[in-house]
Amino acid sequence: MNRNIETPICDLGFSDKQESVQPEALKLASRTRRRSSAASTCSFSSACFTASSDEDTVISPREKKQRNTKGFTDFCVKNVLSQYSFGRREIEIAEQEMPGIMTLRKRARDDKPLRNAKIVCCTHINAQTAVMVEGLIELGASVRWASCNIYSTQNAVAAALAEAGIPVYAWRGETEEDFWWCLDKCINAPGWEPNMILDDGGDATHLILKKYPELFKGIKGIVEESLTGVHRLYHMSKNGKLTVPAINVNDSVTKMKFDNFYSVQDSILDSLRRSTDIMFGGKQVVVCGYGDVGKGCAKSLKAMGCIVYVTEIDPICALQASMDGHRVVTLNEVIRNVDIVVTATGNKNIVTREHMDRMKNGCIVCNMGHSNSEIDVNSLHTPELTWERVRSQVDHVIWPDGKMIILLAEGRLVNMSCSTIPSFVVSVTASTQALALIELYNAVPGRYKNDVYLLPKKMDEYVASLHLPTFDAHLTELTDEQAKYLGLNKSGPFKPNYYRY
Repeated sequence: MNRNIETPICDLGFSDKQESVQPEALKLASRTRRRSSAASTCSFSSACFTASSDEDTVISPREKKQRNTKGFTDFCVKNVLSQYSFGRREIEIAEQEMPGIMTLRKRARDDKPLRNAKIVCCTHINAQTAVMVEGLIELGASVRWASCNIYSTQNAVAAALAEAGIPVYAWRGETEEDFWWCLDKCINAPGWEPNMILDDGGDATHLILKKYPELFKGIKGIVEESLTGVHRLYHMSKNGKLTVPAINVNDSVTKMKFDNFYSVQDSILDSLRRSTDIMFGGKQVVVCGYGDVGKGCAKSLKAMGCIVYVTEIDPICALQASMDGHRVVTLNEVIRNVDIVVTATGNKNIVTREHMDRMKNGCIVCNMGHSNSEIDVNSLHTPELTWERVRSQVDHVIWPDGKMIILLAEGRLVNMSCSTIPSFVVSVTASTQALALIELYNAVPGRYKNDVYLLPKKMDEYVASLHLPTFDAHLTELTDEQAKYLGLNKSGPFKPNYYRY
């Protein structure tokens, strides 16, 4: 196995969020940033919980020799000993609001359906995902975990996982080099080879494909939950590079509707408020993309009194936006006048340097799509522009004439970087991911070919049923006569695969 650490170069046709080269000046600024800037946004939020001393913001975790209280060293986090108790409390709080994954853990605990599964996990690392990963371990799996986003890690939660003896390599504010180093440490571990991949963005799959392709001989399947990662998988399948089956969790109903739509309605407002203290009433906003994420953003911003424009390439989505009361425009039509730009497409170069040159003073620019390629941030790293870090994940980019735009999270996922997300909705997604892993891991040989599959509808319905008791909801049961009339099994599934919820 090749143990040389190198930054892989993507040839899958997508501009990868982590693979752009960070300017040296920006790396230095990131390392020497004052701790108070992180606290200014949300002093008590675990999402912004950072280091405990100014020294910690200068010394990279990679340069520290850390042990947890039991002598365990297979991890790299910000500060294990000073933060793990706070992180454990955050995880316990999240558990109270995650009924689905907690019920699934309880029901499958004795059967251990993931016994001997070795899962390399590349997702956001926060209290909610920690509930899921500790659940996978409770169901028999061995997990090594790196973050899929350099700004979304909750340091205290990562410390709690390290204290619990889970190999976790992540901290908030990694450099691009740190990101790939952490992921490589999770994949390439002595005496441990993954047989499952849990991915959010496709980076673990990508790195294994580029550096350790021989590992795919032992991998039973991939579970992917982001639009960007799903695009990569379909691209690999089309070009004959996908050598194991994969489940597309992103397009499962429970993930698409609840995480991509309901969660976004809360988190877009929370992110913008925490980072900019903005008042929404009367603001002109353009939402780029009217998929489920764009729909959620547009709905909540409109409800707060914003004037919402939508850009779209798909005539069906454009018609939906029009029927929902939004004006469908091209970005060039409104870019000079809008106060907020939100990208939610999963594509690249949606907002270009030319667009940003034409923006009004004080325009807020942020991304709600998984990939950070939607906003051409690299084009802003030029000598004539001045960057000022005013808060954690809030930059003022200033033009020579004094015009300034406000860039959030350097174009990465703004809700994961600048706020927290609702635990209940993550419970839905986490349950879906866990069931997908169980399905692929236990599938009999030949059930799944080397292709991309959707989660079976029956499992989607099961995930929803796990969460209904929270609302004291009571399902109506079909009579035998009604089931026969509709041609359905009384226990489901109740909708065909082509049904649009």
